[in-house]
Amino acid sequence: MEKKGFKAHRKEMNRLFLGTAFLAATASCAPDKAGEVPDKPNVVIIYADDIGYGDLGCYGAKAVKTPNTDRLAHEGVRFTNAYACAATSTPSRYGLLTGQYPWRRNDTGIARGDAPMIIRKEQYTAASLMRDAGYHTAVVGKWHLGLGEGEFNSQEWNGLITPGPADIGFTYSYIMAATGDRTPCVFIENQRVVNLDPSDPLEVSYTTPFEGEPLGSTHPHLLKVHPSHGHDQAIVNGISRIGYMRGGNSARWIDENIADSITQKAVNFIRTNNPATTGKPFFLYFGTQDIHVPRVPHPRFAGATGMGPRGDAIAEFDWSVGRILATLDSLGLTENTLVILSSDNGPVVDDGYLDQAVELLGDHNPSGGLRGGKYSAFEAGTRIPFVVRWPGKVKQGVSDALVSQIDLFATLATLTGQQAPAGAAPDSRDALGTWLGTTSQGRSFVIGQSTGTLTLIADGFKFIAPSKGAKYNRNTCIELGHDTLMQLYNLREDSSEHFNIADIAPDKRTSMKRMLDSLTAIQ
Repeated sequence: MEKKGFKAHRKEMNRLFLGTAFLAATASCAPDKAGEVPDKPNVVIIYADDIGYGDLGCYGAKAVKTPNTDRLAHEGVRFTNAYACAATSTPSRYGLLTGQYPWRRNDTGIARGDAPMIIRKEQYTAASLMRDAGYHTAVVGKWHLGLGEGEFNSQEWNGLITPGPADIGFTYSYIMAATGDRTPCVFIENQRVVNLDPSDPLEVSYTTPFEGEPLGSTHPHLLKVHPSHGHDQAIVNGISRIGYMRGGNSARWIDENIADSITQKAVNFIRTNNPATTGKPFFLYFGTQDIHVPRVPHPRFAGATGMGPRGDAIAEFDWSVGRILATLDSLGLTENTLVILSSDNGPVVDDGYLDQAVELLGDHNPSGGLRGGKYSAFEAGTRIPFVVRWPGKVKQGVSDALVSQIDLFATLATLTGQQAPAGAAPDSRDALGTWLGTTSQGRSFVIGQSTGTLTLIADGFKFIAPSKGAKYNRNTCIELGHDTLMQLYNLREDSSEHFNIADIAPDKRTSMKRMLDSLTAIQ
């Protein structure tokens, strides 16, 4: 980038990152001329887990059928250049809901199941925005953002767990505390453990095993799914996890029923909060467990793909999408509901369990030909599926506009005509026109985060900052993209990132580094 171009970019970035000025601007932004936004549509976010750029039919997958997701893409706009905030779950979810890049804090890494809530209760979130706009708001499914406050394992698992989703804008919640492979393995509804027997209290630890409780490492004969690496601690439902737990037996989930349970709760929320009866629109953040490990789909999906549990879990995810769409159809809500479908990060095949995912992968390419995967600074770490549908408002088709999940907050602010408090969502910008497909103009840059470094995408180029992390994760067989040398890729000509052009394009390398340094220095 020429010096003049960099100065122009920096001027724009300073404007975008100055919270008060930016939020005042986005609050007054009108949607594109292609049709005025009607009064407060319903909003449903379907947030998949570990589904890669090439895992869905609408993104080229052939070995697994995803008709419901494909329907969304056909009826809406499918983005080919969309990015999650990070290459792992917790930071991506943090950025999505807060509009703040997770790397701006040092405590947004992959959360333990007993982590305190990472989004602070005083933070103003996308859910807070929607609640204040008059919406019924809900989070259903995977949470993985911590609960309670203070130290690790300070939660009152046997009473009201606070703070929680209600403190950051969600009027209803039915969640998993972390992920399927981490304790506690229970559902939490409105911040209380579901079906908990007071005479059998739940205890959780991530430091010390409970005496007398079998572990995957010591009692492998009790397992129906065996670990490939890690995941050898508490045994729940014949599957060993990360972390320890004791008690709460009546509350423990059955993995095969997770998709059914959370999908039904999501459907129930939509039905109960039908605007035709409540007079208020709804905002639903639906985080699925599929296709995160352990992959134990319901028996009715067994053999659905010939790819083993990983492929069958993709089919199960698509079934969940179908249930949501069918519910909207049956209630006559489809026309005035904005549906956004995406994933929290890129794919991983073996992520800790012996589920034949590697052996049965066949010709299926979860990354869609991109390099890397979950955890990685390469493209497959953060470039994800992103589909937006709003019948009559979205311009149907395919878009190569550069988009980021960090913009959910500001886009919803424009959608609902809300003005957020000064300082909220400092990194989010209005992208409504882009998401609706009424403009081909996308972001001028995207910052990504892997497990060890930051990346910058701008003007068709990608810069990966130097780092001393491992280059390769031997457990997951994923290239992590770390290098002590600067990396620069021309994504227009080399989307698979095979050719590092940092040495042959020193001016571009220098300008990208300066731009990233400038952006990360802004607070």
